[in-house]
Amino acid sequence: MSAGSLDLEHYRSLLEERRAGLVAAAEGLNHEASLVDEAGGFVSTRLDDHPADVATDTFARELDEGLEEDTGRLLADVDAALARIEAGTYGLCRVCGREIGEERLEAVPTATLCIEDKRRDERA
Repeated sequence: MSAGSLDLEHYRSLLEERRAGLVAAAEGLNHEASLVDEAGGFVSTRLDDHPADVATDTFARELDEGLEEDTGRLLADVDAALARIEAGTYGLCRVCGREIGEERLEAVPTATLCIEDKRRDERA
C-alpha cells in the first residue's frame, strides 16, 4: 500500500460522518442556564437550594464542560485529518514519514502516527 493508493474518498466519508456525529453530540449537551457570581462561583437558580441538588447541578455542568472540551479536541483532529487529505499527506506518519497501515486508519481515521511511532510515543 502506498499513501497514493488509499481510497481517500472512503476516509473523507468516514471523517465527515464522524464530524457530523460530533457536532450533533455537542449540540445535544445539556446547557442548563446557570448564573455565575462576581467571584466566578456558581449561583443556583433553584428556589429550593438543597445541597444535593446544587451538587448535582454542579456535577452536570462540569461534565458538560469536559465533554465540550473533548468534543472540541476531537473535531479539531477530524478537521486536521480532512486538511491532510486535501494536502495529499493523509496516511503518512508525521514522525517517520512512512505509511500508516490501512487497518490503523480504519480504526482511527484521524491517526497521525504509524503503529510503531504510536507505541514509542505511549512508552515515552
